[in-house]
Amino acid sequence: MSTFKRYLVIQAMTFVFGIVGPIFLIGYFVAQPDPTLKWMYWWGLFITAADVLIALGLTNSLMQSEAKGKQKQQHSTED
Repeated sequence: MSTFKRYLVIQAMTFVFGIVGPIFLIGYFVAQPDPTLKWMYWWGLFITAADVLIALGLTNSLMQSEAKGKQKQQHSTED
């Protein structure tokens, strides 16, 4: 599976688990301008950014792990 496809799958999973971030952002932008709702914007932004960073980190870790596994497999077949 390509790296980008794997990232999209992991990103979709993090949005399922962290759906509250996008919900806060949608709620903030759909609601009438109200200064008491600024917390929804900032928490929604923070949670959504964390979801994206977590997905990127998991994808990177998974791809490095696979590369190490393939490298070990190549070394074992050469011996």
